[in-house]
Amino acid sequence: MHAIETINLSKIYKSGLKAVDEISIKIENGEIFGFLGPNGAGKSTTIMILTTLLKPSSGRAFVAGYDVVSQSKNVRENIGYVQQDSTVDEYLTGRENLILQAKLNHLPKNLVEGQIDNILSIVELADRQHDQVVTYSGGMRKRLDIAGGLLHRPKVLFLDEPTLGLDIQTRYKIWEYIKKIHDEFEMSIFLTTHYMEEADKLCDNISIIDHGKIKITGSPVSLKNSLGNEIVSFKVNHDANLEGLVSDLRSIPIVREVSLDDHKVTVFTSSGDQLMPKIFQQTSYLGMKLDSISLTKPSLDDVFLSYTGRELREDVGKFDRKKERERMRKIRA
Repeated sequence: MHAIETINLSKIYKSGLKAVDEISIKIENGEIFGFLGPNGAGKSTTIMILTTLLKPSSGRAFVAGYDVVSQSKNVRENIGYVQQDSTVDEYLTGRENLILQAKLNHLPKNLVEGQIDNILSIVELADRQHDQVVTYSGGMRKRLDIAGGLLHRPKVLFLDEPTLGLDIQTRYKIWEYIKKIHDEFEMSIFLTTHYMEEADKLCDNISIIDHGKIKITGSPVSLKNSLGNEIVSFKVNHDANLEGLVSDLRSIPIVREVSLDDHKVTVFTSSGDQLMPKIFQQTSYLGMKLDSISLTKPSLDDVFLSYTGRELREDVGKFDRKKERERMRKIRA
């Protein structure tokens, strides 16, 4: 039995938007699995189906061995779900929020105090548990949200954009807590993100999703290695002969893949040192001028570019929660 399994899962909204397009994944028990993609790629719709908040249009999904449609109550009993937006009550204390969460999850009364003490210790909020949440920082609120999702010891924890909007230092700290939680409870974790480094640092395996379709699945290391040992990126000063240049580069034996984005050409190769003189030679022959050229090792940015034809980081920093909620409301209408 897998922690999560989907079979040709699709979701089409009344507006006609196909937000999830026949995705099939298998997530092993105990792994941290990441859905990596830009805003609007289908990540949140998928997580809402897996947490029983939305019904799929077609296909099937199983969480902790239970069908998300016909056995939704069993699914909810075995999962924790931490949403993008904080759901804690600002005017309750940290501990009062967790007591409320325990009641909502029907946690046995004899277990409540002990499990709250344990969770507060894990997320390092024990010293602030009696303070109102309105006095908490953004990172502390996120830790309290995660604590609430863990309180009933779920088999599968869902984290939807767990560090969205946090500064980089706080983001690193949340990563530490996620790893700590994973080790402590040995649970399966499914997270969505559009931060490359987050997926790279945290996840055992990831799926890159774009326009509702899964482009590729694998471990961060295997995905990066699949592109080649090195990447040569360069920019030219005009469009003339650009397609011809790309075609010529693809015919070189040491070249694995070539991506074109505006005037930027990215080449995945087994030998950058051998390729670069050929690039100088060919651009000169075609009458092109190189504006810049660089040689690097593959990153998840490059994996995303290779499979989608565009860079993911264009979307980072442009997320507006209110606009996204309004967008989701309209397409669900």
